[in-house]
Amino acid sequence: MFLHRHPYPPFIKEDTKKLIVGTLPPPRFSTGQLLEKDVDFCYGSYYNSLWLYIDKIHNLNLRYDNSNEAIEQRKAFLITRKIGVCDIVASGERQKIDASDLGLSNVKLRDLIGYLKKYPSVNTLLFTGGNSKNGPEYFFRKHIKSYNIKLELVTDEIPRIHQLKLSNRIIKTVSLTSASGSANRAIGSMALYKQLKAKNPNFSTFDFRVMQYRAFF
Repeated sequence: MFLHRHPYPPFIKEDTKKLIVGTLPPPRFSTGQLLEKDVDFCYGSYYNSLWLYIDKIHNLNLRYDNSNEAIEQRKAFLITRKIGVCDIVASGERQKIDASDLGLSNVKLRDLIGYLKKYPSVNTLLFTGGNSKNGPEYFFRKHIKSYNIKLELVTDEIPRIHQLKLSNRIIKTVSLTSASGSANRAIGSMALYKQLKAKNPNFSTFDFRVMQYRAFF
């Protein structure tokens, strides 16, 4: 049994407005066995990297390697844009050492509501995946039950948007299409993707995510 612990603490500043919420990075980030193009920071996997889409949207010319400069580039972007990262899973157990969320068991969650209370400027949660089992929205829904909080649907179009009430605040949640390659099949079945692909045969699942993420990053 492999105990998969999250290797990074939440990255949140006093003026953070949006929080990126995922689950866990691949196990190699916890064991320190990074690949050549990995960055030792949140969403640092080159092969499942939110940063590839952010880089494309903002023309950041980011480095993709194990350097400190690559880390600082990403931190600088987040600070400038008032975006933080607080993945919801603290740890979980795996029978098979891979990055599958479905393979997680005995999951321990971070107190995300506690972080929202601590940082009152946060008004949006950006889930890097939807409500499928062991996805970030799925775990968040489990987490907020203990606080007797419910998500209210705002729009059922993809990406689905909900909101929750926390004291006198309204916090929006956005369930983005996962950056994982395993989500490509789901994208391929979407009516919007099929329409765009029919108009432009070169339109790809990468282009689809860039289009979707642009509105929130």
